[in-house]
Amino acid sequence: MASLLEHPRPRPRRRRPMAGTCPCPVAMPCDCSFRALLRARIRAVRAALPGGALPARARAALHPTAGRQTDGRATDGRPADGRPRSDALMRNGHVLAASSIVAAGLGGFFWLLATRYYAVETVGRSYAALSAAMFLSTLGSLNLGDALVRFVPAAGRHTRSLVLRCYVISIGFSAAVAVGFLLLIPLVAPDLVFLRGPVLAVAFVAATAGYSVFVLQDGALTGTRRTGWVLGENAVFAVTKTVLLAACAVLAVSSGIMLAWAAAMLISIGLANVVLFRRAVPDHQAAGPADAEPPQRVLRWAGADYLGNLFSFASYSVVPLMVLAQLGPEGSAYYSLAFVIAETLFVATFSMGHSLVVEGARDPQRLAEYARRMLRHTGLLLAGAVLVIVAGARLILGVFGPAYAEHGTTVLRLMALCALPVAVINVVIQMARVRRALPWMIGVRVASSAMVITLVAVLLPRYGLTGVGLAWLIAEYVLAAGLLLVLRGWLRTADRTNTERTGTDRTTTGRTTTGRTDPGPTNTKPTDTELTEGGEPA
Repeated sequence: MASLLEHPRPRPRRRRPMAGTCPCPVAMPCDCSFRALLRARIRAVRAALPGGALPARARAALHPTAGRQTDGRATDGRPADGRPRSDALMRNGHVLAASSIVAAGLGGFFWLLATRYYAVETVGRSYAALSAAMFLSTLGSLNLGDALVRFVPAAGRHTRSLVLRCYVISIGFSAAVAVGFLLLIPLVAPDLVFLRGPVLAVAFVAATAGYSVFVLQDGALTGTRRTGWVLGENAVFAVTKTVLLAACAVLAVSSGIMLAWAAAMLISIGLANVVLFRRAVPDHQAAGPADAEPPQRVLRWAGADYLGNLFSFASYSVVPLMVLAQLGPEGSAYYSLAFVIAETLFVATFSMGHSLVVEGARDPQRLAEYARRMLRHTGLLLAGAVLVIVAGARLILGVFGPAYAEHGTTVLRLMALCALPVAVINVVIQMARVRRALPWMIGVRVASSAMVITLVAVLLPRYGLTGVGLAWLIAEYVLAAGLLLVLRGWLRTADRTNTERTGTDRTTTGRTTTGRTDPGPTNTKPTDTELTEGGEPA
């Protein structure tokens, strides 16, 4: 009875929060207003769309501090921009692979139109001049594009200065190499002596330096996870140069091929860098940790990777010369077409591997997980593509003429089968890049180049083009078999390190909750600068 006579306790009134923000990052139901929940839902849908990441200011207005740690990462293990890294790994990898395929396909269409609009001599000179510019730019860029893929993800507030420094170094070296080439043209390329004219000489140097920026901007956009713009600017470049080529042909511009190529490149560079420095870099810096350290030993890493790339380039360049010397121009034509088709698979695989570098550099603890997913995924994709090429090799080459189908079918099938071990080699190289394992970054490509060239020298005189295909096949499969053992050891080491770190975290948490000791905030995730050159956390 006494309890019945007591005054009833008033029910607590639900506070109606401000309509402008949603202050409770908890599962439904919550006390937020309908308007705040609707705005949060709209932002979540936009962020889930491809390329739909919200600007940093919009994310900050939605949740100023909820779900964020002091190091800029979300408390639920996701990156600060709210997108799961595991999804970004495959999504960005697919976009980069598509970008390389689109660039190759539309680039071939450009030259197909050039052969229709211009004389053979003009096409030959223009192709040689543009190939020289791209080759010299590759030498002068010092492989800093791949360095941006590796170091931008963890650069934080130092991203802008890192990108600009790489731009300046690459432009300077590329221009210097181009000037040196112009001085030596009478000795090394007499057919390109027309480039020594005052106007064309300046244009050639500018195009060489500009192409280095064209390559570096792809690395910077990839590092900031704006891969959609990598695909977009490559598509803009390809379509624009094709349209300008048609316009130059109508206007009877004698140097229309080179002019269309250079003008399209300038347009693409302008658009991409507006996006890069006005949106991608500011958002990336805002989402990163405020106390991020500047990247260390970037040039040393880039030098090692640059040296490894030179050996890969050697195998791609020396083998065609060996075929030309042994089998003549016809044999070289059959081999070159088969290699171009198979190389599309190689380039797409390594382009997709850049996503592994980006996500691994962002979160080294999950590198083993990402590597396994990348290996499985690329293996399945390549298996399907290889099956199609092997089954349809004769039909594919028949498009270019019956002679190509007769002489190039076998070598194309053998070269396509090489794509499967390339998936293993790609994962090992990309993991070595993340781990800063400089000897492996160089050694893997040195071994591949040495085995391919040696086996071609042995098998080409006896078996012809089939011997060349067998040389590539044997070299890649033998190398991949050895690297599988290395990769297995790396993955086990990473798993063991993560298990030990997890056990340490649990012990520390237990001690803190019992009140016996409070060691203070501990950052158990190794940062980019905590990875030694041997590849293990310091």
